[in-house]
Parts: sequence; C-alpha cells; structure tokens
Amino acid sequence: MRKYELMAVYPLDDEKSKKGAEDLKGTLTKFGAEIEEEKPFGDRDLTYEINKQKRGRFVLYTMKLNPDKIVDIDKEFKINMNLFKYQFVKLEEK
Repeated sequence: MRKYELMAVYPLDDEKSKKGAEDLKGTLTKFGAEIEEEKPFGDRDLTYEINKQKRGRFVLYTMKLNPDKIVDIDKEFKINMNLFKYQFVKLEEK
C-alpha cells in the first residue's frame, strides 16, 4: 500500500457536501483505503465554473491505498454528483 493525498471539491450547500463526503469515504473504504487524516481547507473560489458554481468546499484527505484500486475508485467518483473535482497525489516516502 502506498500513501496518497486526495484533494476533493464539494458544493457549498451543506447537505450536498455532507452527502458527497459520505459517498467519497464509503467508496474509499469499499476499495480498502485507510484514511489517516481529513483536513478541511474551507470554501474557496474555483478557477472556472463547475455546474454554474463559482465557489467550492475543499477537503484534503491523507490515506494509504493499493495503487491498483485507483482506476476503480476513479470510476465511482465520476458518478458522484456531489463531488465537483478530485485529484490523487502519490506521496514520496522519505
């Protein structure tokens, strides 16, 4: 298992962002990810509009994950309507 960071952007609506975060965590645990930390980054302006929204709620997750599962997780994230954008970054081991 490798260590990754995942930046996720949710809608500002509390109900939608909460549902999006629950779905995201459910998908990650379904594929065996071990979430180590969840760090809110707050509400920020988006570089471009997404679904007619100019702002989003950013959250950074740190986790351990099998690299073979990222493709499957990506497929599930694409159908999550309460998740605007996301980006996985592999952390280098020291």
